[in-house]
Amino acid sequence: MKKIWFTTTITLFFLICSNGIQAQTTQTELNQVELMKQLLGSWKCDTGKGIPSIHEAKSFGTGLECFNIRIIKDSVIQEVKQLWGYNKENDKYFGAQMGKGMGLELYVMWFISNTKYKIVPYDDLSNPEKARLKMEGEFKSPDIFVETIMWDNETISTGTFTRVKE
Repeated sequence: MKKIWFTTTITLFFLICSNGIQAQTTQTELNQVELMKQLLGSWKCDTGKGIPSIHEAKSFGTGLECFNIRIIKDSVIQEVKQLWGYNKENDKYFGAQMGKGMGLELYVMWFISNTKYKIVPYDDLSNPEKARLKMEGEFKSPDIFVETIMWDNETISTGTFTRVKE
């Protein structure tokens, strides 16, 4: 009788522990396509360095078509176009970026929560934590998000994006 009780107790213990472990590791699937829609619209960015930028994002299939400009004293100093497309296999967005007078840059972006996202160069997709260049963003509200750019895990720039009401 003691042996049956002991065996039952051990079995129940492992069952309870394994359910607890499973519950801790199960994550809710994030809908990357829906979350990316938060970026649609016109945004003004303030980096606190007196160089404002305007970011325009339009829907293009399951992706985004973006246009960015930086302005100093009413003169455009930089223009950048981006095209972001959703990759179902990786459950991430792949982006191509090209600016006037600049080469092509490829990035990968994904949301890690309903309000936070990460961006790394495409070449670092297999090991994003080791990427030298990283961008992390967080929506503070539907009309404000903050994006931080890091190089070798040191913050080099932080921009606050505010939705421009049309």
